[in-house]
Order: sequence, then C-alpha cells, then structure tokens
Amino acid sequence: MNTMNPNFGKSGQPMRRLEDDRLLRGQGRFVDNLNFSKQAYLHVVRSYLGHAKIKNIIIDSISGMSGVLAVFTGEDLARDGILPIPMTLPYKRPGGEPALSAPYHALAQERVRFVGQPVAVVVAESKAEALEAGECLEIEYEEIPAVTDLQQAAVPDAPRLCDELPDNIGAAQTEGDAEEVEQAFAQAEHVTRMELVNNRVVGSPLEPRGLLCEAYPNTEKLILHSMHQSVTRLHSVLCAVFQLEPEQLQIIVRDIGGGFGTKVAVHPEDILVVYAAKKLKRPVKWTATRTEEFQASVHGRDQWNYAELAFDATGKILALRVHTLANTGAYLTNPALLIPLGLMSKVITSVYHIPAMYLDTQCVLTNTAPIGAYRGAGRPEGIYPMERLMDMAAREMGIDPVSLRERNMIRTESLPYTTLAGDVIDSGNFKEVIKRAVRQMDWVGFEDRKAESESRGLLRGRGLACYVEWTGGELTETVRIQAEADGTISLYSGTQGMGQGLETVFSQLLSEQLEIPLEAVRIVQGDTDQVKGLGSFGSRSLFVGGSALLVGAKDFLEKGKELAANELEAAVEDMAYQNGRFEVVGTSIGLGLFELAARQAELSFSTETVKNLEERSWPNGCHIAEVEIDPETGSVKLVRHGSVDDTGNPINPMIVEGQLHGGIAQGAGQVLLEHAVYDSEGQILTGSFMDYAMPRADDFPFFESSTYADAPCLTNPLGAKGVGEIGVVGSIPAIANAILDALWERGVRTFDMPAFPQKIWNLLQNVIKNSNE
Repeated sequence: MNTMNPNFGKSGQPMRRLEDDRLLRGQGRFVDNLNFSKQAYLHVVRSYLGHAKIKNIIIDSISGMSGVLAVFTGEDLARDGILPIPMTLPYKRPGGEPALSAPYHALAQERVRFVGQPVAVVVAESKAEALEAGECLEIEYEEIPAVTDLQQAAVPDAPRLCDELPDNIGAAQTEGDAEEVEQAFAQAEHVTRMELVNNRVVGSPLEPRGLLCEAYPNTEKLILHSMHQSVTRLHSVLCAVFQLEPEQLQIIVRDIGGGFGTKVAVHPEDILVVYAAKKLKRPVKWTATRTEEFQASVHGRDQWNYAELAFDATGKILALRVHTLANTGAYLTNPALLIPLGLMSKVITSVYHIPAMYLDTQCVLTNTAPIGAYRGAGRPEGIYPMERLMDMAAREMGIDPVSLRERNMIRTESLPYTTLAGDVIDSGNFKEVIKRAVRQMDWVGFEDRKAESESRGLLRGRGLACYVEWTGGELTETVRIQAEADGTISLYSGTQGMGQGLETVFSQLLSEQLEIPLEAVRIVQGDTDQVKGLGSFGSRSLFVGGSALLVGAKDFLEKGKELAANELEAAVEDMAYQNGRFEVVGTSIGLGLFELAARQAELSFSTETVKNLEERSWPNGCHIAEVEIDPETGSVKLVRHGSVDDTGNPINPMIVEGQLHGGIAQGAGQVLLEHAVYDSEGQILTGSFMDYAMPRADDFPFFESSTYADAPCLTNPLGAKGVGEIGVVGSIPAIANAILDALWERGVRTFDMPAFPQKIWNLLQNVIKNSNE
C-alpha cells in the first residue's frame, strides 16, 4: 500500500504509524522501566485454593526476614476503611432484588473464592526479598467445596459463593415478549435449535500489568504510574475506594503494551500498590508475572447458550429465543454484568429483520477468576449464536447459506432501522457487503478447492458469518488544543493509545484541520492532571474522541480568529484561516498560526471542547473462512479467511487494515487454540503459555480483507465507524461454521470451540463407533 507524504496529514490516506519507530527501537516507556529513589517492591500472596475460609495469617512468620518493610492483610484494609472494587450497574436478580455477590475486596476477607485471589501483600526493599518473604508467609485455610463448571454452578444445590444468596445467580434479565415469541414458534414451519459454548479465554497483551505509586513524607499527593486503558475512570474509582479528593491522586499512563480489554478493568493490585505506598510514604512498585496474569487478571467470554430460531415456509425468520448462562467468575463487576445483560442484546439479531425476540440471561457466580472485557466484549457473544443458527438452519432447510441470509437482511431502504433492543442503525448496505464478500472469496469455486483438498486426504469446509457491531460505549469525550511556546500544537485527550495507532490518526486529523506539519503536532494522553475524558474501550477512540478533535479544531481556529483580529486591529468576522495563516479577507494582511501563538501570553491560546454524540456507530460486515482438517489426527488448519467490512469513512486505511487483521487473528485463536480450563476444585490448568495455546504467525493464511466505505456513519462528523473489534466479531462464527461444514459429511452434527485436534479426532471417531454399533 502506498503511503502519503509523511510531513502532512490527510484523512482517508494510508500512513505508517508514527508510534512504530519509537517502539521498534526499544524506546517505549512502560511502568517496569520506571524506578525511583528509595523504591520498595510489593509481592502479592495469592490463594492456592479455589474456595476456602481463611483461618489465620501468621505475620510473625516473616516479620524478621531480611528487607521486609510491611505485611498487609484484608484486616488492615478494613481497619483503614478501604472500600471494595465498586459494582455500580443497576441490574437485578430473578426476584427483582439488586444484583449481588460477595464484595470484591482488594485483599480477601474471611474467605477466598478463586485461585490467585490476593490474600496478603509483602513489601520489601528488593523484589527478591519481597518474593522470598511472600513464599514463606504462613496462611491457614479450611478448604470448602468449589464449583467451576458453569452449568453445575447454576443448579440450586451447588456450593454457594455468597452466603446472602440462595444460589449462585448473581443477576438475571429477560428481554422481549415471551408470549409473542412462543406463538411465533408454534406457527413456525421450521425451528433450528443449538446448544453452544463460548469458551473462556485469557487476554494476553505483550506487556503484563505494572504499577508504581509515588508517595513521600512531605506531601499527601499520590502519583500512580499505571497501564490502564481509561486513566480517568481508574482515577475516579481509586478516589472513591480511598475517599480521596481528586487533586490528591495523579495517574500517569505511558505505553501500555496492548490491552484487549483486560487493562480497562480495575484490579485489586491497583488498590494494593496505592495502599502500600500511602502507608509507607515511599514509592512502591509491582509488576505482574505471566502466571499472575493467567490466574488473577480478568478472563473473557465463558457462556453457554441454548438458542432457537423459528422460520416460515419461505425461510423468513419469525422469532429468536436464546437462554444464556454467563459466567461472571467469583465476583460481580461492572464488565461481568454489562457484557451479557447490556451488550449482547444490542447485536444478537445481527443484520437481520427479526419480528420477535426473547432473551433469558442468568449471570452465574463460580470459583474462577472474574470475567471482564475481552476484545469485542458482548458483541462476539451476541453474534456467535445467531450466525451458528443461520448456518445450521440453511443446512437443515436445504437453502444456500448466502441466500438465507440475504432474504432476511435489513433492507437499505429501511434505514434508519430500530432494532428490537431499541437502538437505531443509521447506515449500511448489508446485501451489497455480502455480495462483495462472496465474489471476493470465490464462493462458487469452493467445490473445486474441496476436491483438491480431498485428493490430499483432507476434509475442507467453508463458513460464512455476517455481523453488526455496536460501538462507542459512552458518547462523550473531551479534548483540549493548545498552542505551545515551542512552536507546536498539543492535543490533550482522555483516550488512550495501546497499539491501535491513535497518535498517528489524531496527528493526521489535527494536521489536516489546522494545515500544519505532522511534526508540529503533539499528542498528550494518560495524565489525570492534564486530560479529561473517558478512555479507550468499546471501539470509541476515533468515533467519539476523533469527533471531539474535529469539533475542537474548529473551536481552536475560531479562538485564533479572535486573537488574530485583536492583533491586526480587524473585525473577527473579517478574519479567515487558510494555509496555516489567519488573514483579513480581501487583503494580504495576516499572521501565521505559530506567529500568532508566539505573541500570546503563555498557554492563553488554548480551547477545551466537550463533544456529545447522540447515537453509536454500526460497523458491519461479512466474513468467509475455509479450513482443512486432517481426519487422521484431527488437526485443523485455517487456509483462507476473507472479509468485507463496512467501516464508514476510513481515516487511515492502513491502520484500519491492521486492526481488522489483529481482530481476525484473535478470533481465530479462540476458535482453534485458546481455552482457559479449571478443574473441579478450582485449580487453573492453563496457567502459563506451556498449557494455554496462543496462535502464531504460521497458524494464519494471508487475510483477504477489504473495506466498504460507501455508507458513512451519519451520527458523527467524521463519518467513521469503530473498527477496533470488528475483526474478532465476524471471524469467530465464520471459522466455527467452516469447521462444522468440513465435518458434516463425516456425520458430525455438533461442534464447540476450541477445535483442539484431540476433540476433532474424538468427534470423528465417535461417528465411526456409533455407525458400527
């Protein structure tokens, strides 16, 4: 792909990421790179049991060890009034009571509920001394029965995680008209039913979490260096937990090293590092090991669905009904509830017109690590059952899967379209997108490719999936644009770069709007003393944050006109801006932007803009995958994957393509390889990369992706749609459908992720065994 002149930005043009040079040269700044004078080190002592009562923590067992500065337990935090991680969403239990679990304290109090839960912390002069002392700390437990299986945990007599509950259902919700849906099913000509598992996965960013909190004897202010995706959200939560005034805590985020949703959660360690620094009045540092990330960071997905789709005689959908059990892990957190109860229903009807829907969802507590956001967060969970149903229905009714989808799609002339969840899809051309995808991937030539695979003893299958994404999250963002004394323009934004190319895209946009060189733009993020806003999650950074930038640039130029008019003794209405200059219309009298800035009092040429959008963006697309399976070993190989994705106006097509490819790879990883497994006692069996399989470059084919840009978003001034998560939303069901398609002719009728070779081999062997009986 050709790139534009790197000195100037222009939206719609591909440009290499500005961040890459610094990061590839090893000049990234991560928390683990930071060190301060008199810095102490924190080690977290974690539960090795899945469910147990804490009988005694014998602090004297390590109090005299070399370098140990302090040992803190849950009793210390309770004594000092430190609040638990807040769960603030207003969801309910089946009887209408507020959603409930045991409070999620930063250090367990009286009882541990998952392996890896923090029980105590040791602070020492060195990392080695903290680790040694932590390993020697004596803790007495009384083990009690655990439950880790989602379906087993949902039954009334399962071991309970919260004494205040009669069972493990922490929250529940129904949506839609049950009676209307029941009538539609009764009248249906055909009903497709499937039981599906959306397997548990672990977000594995390149850089594990790290924290360093500065605290000193002569000041009450705390400075926390973090790796969080929403610095302002973390700030508000920690201020609430510690009952601090906002000015008492500053949070600074530099490079994150990947997030994928795991770094948008508030973790116990965020509280513990601040607490230890505050108590000791000196800097305290903690860096997670990879094992700690597997045990104690948030996990993703982990749902069970029983899904049904009713059709009339012509193949038109009459109704959708889905019963979902959603694993929340040991505690209820905002993401654990929002994903199944707030986000799934936004997209579960996909790109189809469905007259009636009924969703029955239960959030189930288990002795596992808490569930949090994982790339897509609710949208893959919603699209997956719908697209698995559509492929199965096409097979059962003998209708081409492309044709079945096309006859049920929302018509372009029906836009704006109000979904059953009450949201409004503003733009798109779903039939054109699927037509382009089918043509691009040579759908009609599949049989020839299948025959060629069979000649090599391999099974070949193809799968298709359409999707729609609900992006934007919270629709408010704040930017500040400021002319600096050094001849640069700074953009202050509450969004957070974490690998998605924000520095580049924001520089592109501001360079274009102000008609200044890229090197004159400075992006400032990740400092609560300097930025406002809500952070990066839900594919909102460009859609919301970029829209705020666009409006903010106009506000900045309007202020510039006022300042220039004052300098030139002209009327504001006579001022114009072009080619980087403020000029009096009809004359050659003017001032360059930077010349004007140099004449102002320090920091006076600055504007702050709050942009509120009214609706989300709705990116959508069609993914097509082809796999080969070796029936002798069960090995599955993704041999083709392509997509056409409606991204609205792509501000930087190169970055859009990179985001798409990253999402596809992550989705393929879940379908083919990744799976977080617990045994019945709560031990995590996939606690490292020795046991948890991550995809590698040679697991993927060349991704044949293209974008559809003829339906720009109508709800934001950029016309852009969020693209950070769409690759994973479409790829998961497409690849899963391809696997079942390859197995179908051998008699396999069901398949759940992940496609481990042993699982696939067993499915094929069971068919052979059953046919011989």
